[in-house]
Amino acid sequence: MKTIKYLMLLIVLLTTGQLFAQKISKAELQVNGLTCSMCSKATETSLKSLGFIETITPDLDKNIFILTFKKDQQVDVDQIRDKVQDAGFSIGELSATINFDQTVIDNAGLAQAGNTVFKFTNAKGKTLNGPVTAKVLDKDFISSSAFKKNAAQLQLDSYLSGRGTVKGKDTRIVHLSI
Repeated sequence: MKTIKYLMLLIVLLTTGQLFAQKISKAELQVNGLTCSMCSKATETSLKSLGFIETITPDLDKNIFILTFKKDQQVDVDQIRDKVQDAGFSIGELSATINFDQTVIDNAGLAQAGNTVFKFTNAKGKTLNGPVTAKVLDKDFISSSAFKKNAAQLQLDSYLSGRGTVKGKDTRIVHLSI
């Protein structure tokens, strides 16, 4: 009976830790190709279909959208990219505020927070705690020329494909700069 109680407690602790380990609270999304308010509205409408977005505030002068996310919802940056592309545009830059809870970045720059694996290009051997603003560096999140420059400098297979093997499992790796 004690064994069952301990197992139940362990399961609750593990699942709670994964749920709350990483939270993206807001993001600033620059969209390329917007030429009018109708373009902005099409992008905003496409983004609103994502269940984890709470509010979208467009700034037409800068071609950016300020996104806030629902509390305790897992944010998928790839879905954001897909929705922008579905509207007929591309991302110029995505900066996100991520709330870390004692997340350790190893000496290779990898950190796992919840179900998300991050590869930090400019931070190694650190522990992140609290809100950190990071720029997503992956393909289709920055200009193609910036991506090519980063690819030449980083020389990482995971950067080119956005995927890598983590703990023996093929995993999406989000590349960040802080």
